[in-house]
This record gives sequence, C-alpha cells and structure tokens, in this order.
Amino acid sequence: MKAKSIKGKSVEELKSALTKTISSDFRPTLAVIFSSVSQDLKGICEVVDAEGIAIFGCTTNGEFIDEQTETCSWVMLLMDLNPDYFQIHLEEYPDKNYREVARIMAEKVGVSFKTPAFLIGVSHLETNGEEILHGFEDVFGQETNLFGGLAGDDLGFKDTFVFTNGKISNCGIVCLALDESKVEVQGIATCGWKAIGTEKTVTKSEGNHIYTVEGIPVLDITAKYGGLENVSPDNESLYMELICNFPLQLQREKGDPIMRSGVFVDWTDHSFISNGSVPEGSKVRFSVPPDWDVMDKVVKGVEQLKKERMPEADALVIFSCAARIIALGPLMSEELEGIKKVWQVPMAGIFSSGELGRPTGGNLELLNLTTCCVALKEK
Repeated sequence: MKAKSIKGKSVEELKSALTKTISSDFRPTLAVIFSSVSQDLKGICEVVDAEGIAIFGCTTNGEFIDEQTETCSWVMLLMDLNPDYFQIHLEEYPDKNYREVARIMAEKVGVSFKTPAFLIGVSHLETNGEEILHGFEDVFGQETNLFGGLAGDDLGFKDTFVFTNGKISNCGIVCLALDESKVEVQGIATCGWKAIGTEKTVTKSEGNHIYTVEGIPVLDITAKYGGLENVSPDNESLYMELICNFPLQLQREKGDPIMRSGVFVDWTDHSFISNGSVPEGSKVRFSVPPDWDVMDKVVKGVEQLKKERMPEADALVIFSCAARIIALGPLMSEELEGIKKVWQVPMAGIFSSGELGRPTGGNLELLNLTTCCVALKEK
C-alpha cells in the first residue's frame, strides 16, 4: 500500500494538493481526514468524494502530518488500499443509545470481515465512549482491535463532528473497519504521567461524578497532593490545571492505569465530574505535572511496538489528547518527531477530546492524556 500525507487551510488548497498528489502511479481510495471545525467540511468532502475516495473524517483540537502541529487547518492521509479490504460506516445516536448503535455497526462489519480492526471517531460532547466500546465488544469480544478519538472543536467544547462521503454528523460515530486478513493493524496507547503517593480508595462516586477519596472531597485531596493554590471558582486556570497536570490515575486489575481528570467542579461539595467513569471503591493515585519523560515514554513505547510486533509499516494514524499539547506546549513537536522517525512513513494525527484504545496489558478503555499510535501495513 502506498500512502501520502497532505495539509492545507482551504478547499482551494485541497484541490491543488490533490492535483499534485494523484497520478497514474498513485490513485488513492481512502482518506483519513482530520480537520478544524473552522474549515468548510462540506466542501472538503465534496472535493475528495469527486475523486472517488472514501472518507473517514473527524474534527479536531489541532492536527498534524509531521512534527509541526497545525490549527484551523485540515490534514489528510491518503492511501491506495484495495476497497475490498475496508469499509466505512457512519451512524447517529440521537436517543443516546450508544451501545446499541455501536453493536449494530459492528454486526454490519462482521458480515464481511471475520477479523476486523477498527478506527473510530466520535462526535457530541455528551457521548459515552465507554458504552461505544462495549457495543463493539458485544460482537467481537474483549480482544477487539480498536483505536480512536473523540472529536474536537478547536477547544471550544461546543459542537464536534464526524464525517464521511455525503454525511456530516454532530451526534454520531464514524468507523473505518479494516480486514485484518489483508491489512495488519497494530497500535499502542501510552500516557507517561508519573504518579505520586500510595494508592487511595474512592469512597463515594456515581458514574463519572467523583465525590470523595479516602472520605475527603476529591478536589481538596487533589489540591493537597498537587500543591494547588487558589482553589476557588475565581481561578480561571484551575480547570486546565486539573485536566492537564493533576489527573487521577485509575488503577486497573490488568494493564497500565488510565487517566481521569476533573473537567467540572461542583463547588457545593468540592466534588468533580471526570471525563470517564470512576467506580466507587476503586483505587487511584495522584499525578505530578509532566516533564520530558512523558514524551520519552511514548516514543520508547512506539519503538517497542516496531521491535516486537510491527517491523514495517505503510502509514500511521495518531490520536493524541489535546491536553498533551496544552501541558507540553512546543515540546509536543519532539514527541511527534520521535514517533515519525520510528518508521519514516506518512502519517496524520488529531488532538482529540479523549482517546479510545487499549493501554499496555489492559482492556479497551476511554482514555485521556494519552497518545494512541496506530500503524497500518497491507499484507
């Protein structure tokens, strides 16, 4: 499979880039498109569709095709993969029946592919990503090979979109299913945030609403371990501190811990709403702000993936949490450059509002502050 990456900031730039890229030697059939909501999504889809190219698309909080991150742009990974080797589906869930919609989508794929791998994009801020994962697992089991991300809107946190040929949705899931008998798909999900202190018990929670840890309001105990000051509604930077620097590390019976950040504080009791469920009675640890080791761990994880499971790749797709670029700033380019150097193949990436994947040694999870690197190679 041949692959090429392009980028731009208008429909006209897209037309020009496709004219230069498509040739008798390279006729793409599939496009992974990550785009800012500020772009003309309908126009982008129409241009790509006119070339007979299938679209897997998702809006972003930033996007990239190399170590240089972009904003208010579109990026695209073009591949000339045999159309018999993949399918794209887009379904909506206006009734919030996430698990049912995901299960039906997986069943459709199962008619054609016995062992599929999935890339998925999810729109609408209220969507329960964990329920979507359960829907795929209902059909293909807990070992389902799946990676993806929650769409963004340039950090506006208002309206996000997924899209494919002829359809754009702000309340749906887009799925790229790949036949693993024809295309090898290997991925890794790595965070890198360091933990501090011993394990603590979540003493009161309901779903993703965390009330107390060790009987202490979760905001208060997080502030204590993080050394946070000015913990008040007047502190406009508090939420970003909680999201980017001081997530809870939810311990799992198997696999690496997963990050759960406070995204909304209830000041009446100093509880907070997390970006994923945290069961009552579960164990958590606290985090320290990220440093260079965070990026180093991601790159080493990708190098290990190449060494142990994927010596060669044709293309890369990256789902990286928007909070990483907020926390790491310009240093984020070092991480992306490190990933790019592992295989030296075309890639496209999104800064997402949450990630979907399998932490090392663990189950499928809704993730945060994580980089998911997915390598593709036609067999």
